[in-house]
Amino acid sequence: MQNYVHRGETLTLTAPYAVSSGGGVKVGNIFGVAVNTQVQGDSMEAVVSGVFDLAKDASTFSQGDLVYWDDTNKVGTSTVGANLLIGSAREGAV
Repeated sequence: MQNYVHRGETLTLTAPYAVSSGGGVKVGNIFGVAVNTQVQGDSMEAVVSGVFDLAKDASTFSQGDLVYWDDTNKVGTSTVGANLLIGSAREGAV
């Protein structure tokens, strides 16, 4: 197949702000988890598929609940508003 690029599990992005390894990062409408600690403006690798334990606000999630990314506070939330949908809660999420 001539148009295949790569599996797409990780993407190279420009860090919009300082981010720690394992931290969530939003670039436009792309959400990923940083592979390494990066400073703003660095080229970075972000994992864009998979299951992760991320920082969250006071929201309580049940299995299957939608999770959004609050980019102001850099946490997962149940609040829709202008927040980006990043996935759903897994079994055992709180």
